[in-house]
Amino acid sequence: MTATLYQQNRFSEVLAYIDTHLDENLSVEELSVVGVFPHSQFHFHRQFTASVGISCFAYVQLCRMKSAAAQLAFRREKKVIDIALDHGYEEPESFSRAFKKHTGQSPSAFRKSPLWEPWHSRLNALTQLRKTHMSPTFKIEQIELIDFKATPVAVYQHRGNPQLLAQSIREFIEWRKKCKLSPARYATFNFLYQHPDEVEAENFRFDLVSQVDSGFVSEHSKIIVKEIPQGSCARLRLLGSDEGLEAAIQFLYAVWLPQSGKCLREFPLFLQRLNFFPDIAENELITDIYLPLASEPFPDSL
Repeated sequence: MTATLYQQNRFSEVLAYIDTHLDENLSVEELSVVGVFPHSQFHFHRQFTASVGISCFAYVQLCRMKSAAAQLAFRREKKVIDIALDHGYEEPESFSRAFKKHTGQSPSAFRKSPLWEPWHSRLNALTQLRKTHMSPTFKIEQIELIDFKATPVAVYQHRGNPQLLAQSIREFIEWRKKCKLSPARYATFNFLYQHPDEVEAENFRFDLVSQVDSGFVSEHSKIIVKEIPQGSCARLRLLGSDEGLEAAIQFLYAVWLPQSGKCLREFPLFLQRLNFFPDIAENELITDIYLPLASEPFPDSL
């Protein structure tokens, strides 16, 4: 292993540690020990900035604010003081100041009516950093061929600006609560149609999906009841945050599919969410990616 690659791996370990310890003291001294820089505490912050692209303090703050914003928006039963404590703030006033600095809104205002577009833009730098420094790698043997059973589902169709997807998620979560469709009992899926960077914002499509019982009827105008059909799928498990989805999907299409001799069937690629941020640290998330396959392989010749 080269010295550069070794250092990159050490910083990846530091970033993973930050994910799971947002409620603790994440000082430069503490993180230098985590990254096995015990004799470089005075240089660690400069090495971090040079490697990651922003200071250690700024990175930790962004991670804390991202997680806190998700709790405020999607876990509305949780008290603001508890969210502050979960993210290393002993005083709600200091949390409120930091949150408003990053989002432009107080925690209570954000909870009531989040301004998603400026916050999404603010998080873009963090998203790109995580793609660069926490991108997973995959092997052919990680992919399983499975027979997916027909599953009745209720679908909330997000259409339009991907920066407003979080608002659709918020509405979908509230609808599930009202219908008592607990994720602990009813599986959670997403249907993916295209990459948000490859389509005009107004044409972006993304489905939020809950398994339902057979015969389920919804009176919600934005909910469509349909079925994930029975059929063969290639399944790849992603361990970690959604920043790894792009690499995982690219691996399925560009590496595995050409070697497999399989062809695709007329159903979108879909995800099953096995746990959820912000309840779980981002680097501990588990997502199964399903690529629907036709029953017949590619012909040997056209």
